[in-house]
Amino acid sequence: MQSGCVTVLCVCACVSVLVRSAISEPVTESHTYTECTDGYQWDPQTQHCKDVNECETIADACKGEMKCFNHYGGYLCLPRSASVIPAPEPAHTPTVPEPFNPCPLGYEPQGDSCVDVDECERDEHDCQPSQQCINTQGAFTCQCPDGYRKVGTECIDIDECRYRYCQHHCVNVPGSFSCQCEPGFQLAGNNRSCIDVNECEMGAPCSQRCYNTYGTFMCRCDQGYELGPDGFTCNDLDECSYSIYHCQHQCVNQPGKFYCECPEGYQLLGTRLCQDVNECETGEHQCTESQMCVNIHGRYQCVDTNRCQEPYVQLSDNRCICPATKPACRDLPYSIVNRYMSITSERSVPSDIFQIQATSLSSGAYNTFRIRSGDDNSDFYIRQINNISAMLVLARAVTGPKEYTLDLEMLSVNPLLSYQTSSVLRLSVYVGPHTF
Repeated sequence: MQSGCVTVLCVCACVSVLVRSAISEPVTESHTYTECTDGYQWDPQTQHCKDVNECETIADACKGEMKCFNHYGGYLCLPRSASVIPAPEPAHTPTVPEPFNPCPLGYEPQGDSCVDVDECERDEHDCQPSQQCINTQGAFTCQCPDGYRKVGTECIDIDECRYRYCQHHCVNVPGSFSCQCEPGFQLAGNNRSCIDVNECEMGAPCSQRCYNTYGTFMCRCDQGYELGPDGFTCNDLDECSYSIYHCQHQCVNQPGKFYCECPEGYQLLGTRLCQDVNECETGEHQCTESQMCVNIHGRYQCVDTNRCQEPYVQLSDNRCICPATKPACRDLPYSIVNRYMSITSERSVPSDIFQIQATSLSSGAYNTFRIRSGDDNSDFYIRQINNISAMLVLARAVTGPKEYTLDLEMLSVNPLLSYQTSSVLRLSVYVGPHTF
């Protein structure tokens, strides 16, 4: 027995098979029987056969990386990673020869025939407590529970994980295994496959919008917000701080959006542009009946309908003449016509802003145009187009609010008739406070 169990597993295991002794000679009850089967030794104190622990009594019982496991009547050499379900030590009594049995092993006589002995029912088997005894004709077998395989007489755990039963991760446990999934997945009904978890339906921490993806999720923000560093929180996007071109005048930021404001006297055109309000057309002015409403950028101006001053007299609306019969009119322009216009601040220069046109022309007369007064800083100049017209040009960029009163004079000389005369267009130029 000692030499047979050192290296060969099946030889060591065979000692646990039920042994029946067939002795042809009967033994009297007074006879003391002190012989034990292999793997046991007689204990005179207890008068029983006692198991021999070969793992302690045999030096180097198992070779190489094998580990020695003692069991009743023998021992096993198994890998060091193996786990063995221990069985309680059976009580042994001295092996006493049994009466002669004419039937084969596993059978007993019954009348003139031999019938099978149910070792499982009689508890005459050596199956371990964790094993199930199954009776067979003339013998019995010991079956291991699910998740174990039988090696010799022992039940060794089966590592199911090496068979790749799980889609993601497999965790082996004694007699069984369990499957685990990656974050963002959960076990399917078969407890092996992994299916995606919809985090958006399970309370994902997105502050605004949640989009489920395979194995994870993404947070997105509404228009006017941007995703914070944590990937969940949506913070207001200050559009006004990103560009000065969002609004023509004033950008006002609000949570998730912005809007444009215009200064007083202007109204919003679309979403970002500002348009002058014509108070003269809307009736939002306070001019009297003797005044005329003049719309200018951002506001309005009330002017008297009669602006003629001595020695001038009013001929019609906005027109005054100086009669030749008045001595004071000798060196003055014959007529003055009042006109009004408005321009924006910081207008690009040079810029044509007003065209002067003669309304009457005598044959043989030559006309010249000049700025008679009102342009002390030389912000304007006259460019003559032809004999009857000229253009007022803005020479320098000006910033409002500001007001000019320019007397634009047309001098007419007729050498054939030996006379000269002049007329003035009195132009009130209002410069608005903004560039629009």
